[in-house]
Amino acid sequence: MPAVRTQCAFKRAEPGLRGFSLVEVLVVVMVILIIAAIAIPNLVHARMRANEAAAAASIKTIQTAEVMYNTTYPDVGYSGSLPNLGTHGSACETVSSTNACIIMDDALTSGLKNGFIFDLVGDGNIPDKSYSITAVPESSVSGRCRIIANQAGEMRFLSPNAATSAVGSRSQGSGTLTCEL
Repeated sequence: MPAVRTQCAFKRAEPGLRGFSLVEVLVVVMVILIIAAIAIPNLVHARMRANEAAAAASIKTIQTAEVMYNTTYPDVGYSGSLPNLGTHGSACETVSSTNACIIMDDALTSGLKNGFIFDLVGDGNIPDKSYSITAVPESSVSGRCRIIANQAGEMRFLSPNAATSAVGSRSQGSGTLTCEL
């Protein structure tokens, strides 16, 4: 019986069709790395701006809750702590000055939200006639500015190391937040 010859399933590539050269692959990798080097810092800055905007909105929420709290509990005045404005662990069947159930966002009443640490301090009088809210970035990636607000509705944007009298500004053209140093 004659020997049967099997053919290989793979054909040899023709001399001009050998695939990508090492130089071509390296050029593609370098282009991808350059695009990533440009895009990643922009994404980080966009995230910081989003965190700062969310922190400013959270401060407005706290200020609104403080007005409601002061109206509901005039003998107490303003709340001296964030948990008092929230559920404080209750189911909100009955509300009191220690669980007013005004802010239902447990992350905000715990003091940590969107990369910012929130602190609410009353004046210590009975009833509290003033308060101050401070939002500080948890890390340098979370944001660039501290935000300070009070019962008068004022909101100031400060660099993390600035004294409390320095006020930040918003540029009208781009709408971005800047902090004075």
